[in-house]
Amino acid sequence: MNDHDYGALTDSEIFDAHIGGKLSTTSRRPLETVRDLSLAYTPGVARVCEAIADDASLIRDYTWVGKTVAIVSDGTAVLGLGNIGAKAALPVMEGKAQLFGRFANLNAVPIVLNTTDVDTIVETITAMAPSFGGINLEDISAPRCFEIERRLNDALDIPVMHDDQHGTAIVILAALQNACSLLGRELGDLRVVISGAGAAGVACTKILIGAGVRDITVLDSRGIIHKGRTPLNAIKQELAELTNPRGIVGGVTEALEGADTFIGLSRGHIREKELQHMAPKPILFSLANPDPEIEPALAAKYGAVVATGRSDLPNQINNVLAFPGIFHGAMAAGATSITTQMKLAASRAIAEIAAVNLDAEHVVPSPLNPHVAHAVSEAVQAAAKIR
Repeated sequence: MNDHDYGALTDSEIFDAHIGGKLSTTSRRPLETVRDLSLAYTPGVARVCEAIADDASLIRDYTWVGKTVAIVSDGTAVLGLGNIGAKAALPVMEGKAQLFGRFANLNAVPIVLNTTDVDTIVETITAMAPSFGGINLEDISAPRCFEIERRLNDALDIPVMHDDQHGTAIVILAALQNACSLLGRELGDLRVVISGAGAAGVACTKILIGAGVRDITVLDSRGIIHKGRTPLNAIKQELAELTNPRGIVGGVTEALEGADTFIGLSRGHIREKELQHMAPKPILFSLANPDPEIEPALAAKYGAVVATGRSDLPNQINNVLAFPGIFHGAMAAGATSITTQMKLAASRAIAEIAAVNLDAEHVVPSPLNPHVAHAVSEAVQAAAKIR
């Protein structure tokens, strides 16, 4: 793969690459003789069925469950396209299944659901869960995604993760750790502004707090989230309790006053006059894609370390650095959930790979680095054993 092939894609090239879908299923064993058929299907398969009926844990060894993830979406928050529906979301889920196979050697099955009802989604996934070793929730809008993930974690004994929340947060933390190392700063001393209180913004806030960041201010479309602001939904009420220790009120300008870190997880726009209120040489992660919250030239002018969500600019914050290794590690460890400790371990593993050749344009590894998923898997497995 060419890590630097940023040539413009044509419609013809794009649609040709998707004809007939991007996935297929194949047999792992030959079916050439009657004996082959007897082993794969009747009568041989009955012996395996009986063994699993006696000991359900054998399903991991004698079916594909131990290496297979369901990628489930309702199509309500797809990329930057928004609520485009289940059918239109399917190409994204197929593409993600390719990434699972390429980077973690895991089977992944794309499943789109023609419902947005929380109860129905939870019931459907719970009912089909025996076929899978993990559930990757994808492109489900906030705040519904929080309840769906929580309820599935309570109901199932296999790893469940909403990647739009946690994958993004894990890679952001890795990049921020390395930016601090490069600039001689400490996570606990940062004044961080997070723009966006959706799935990624909430998860990013929580993982940064777990990693030791003490001063975080969160912005939504109405300005700074604080305890005195009304109305706030339950998720934002929780954010108000966890963040804004200095009790700031107002909007973007007030939030950025003296801040040394900006993390953009929204479709907002930050102007030069607002950047001028920040501390000198700030860390600027403007992750909206394709149009970052801070224009690239402006970010380069002010930022000591700059990251984006785009593949044609340095320091792309790409979830593929996280989710393949996380699911591989959690499933290999037989984990029943993906814990905060496992997420932090994954983030450290990502940061350590980039730290080998650390500079301002390489605070995270390339998304195509073949060593990342293995390192993340090993870290997650080790964390899973610490109880």
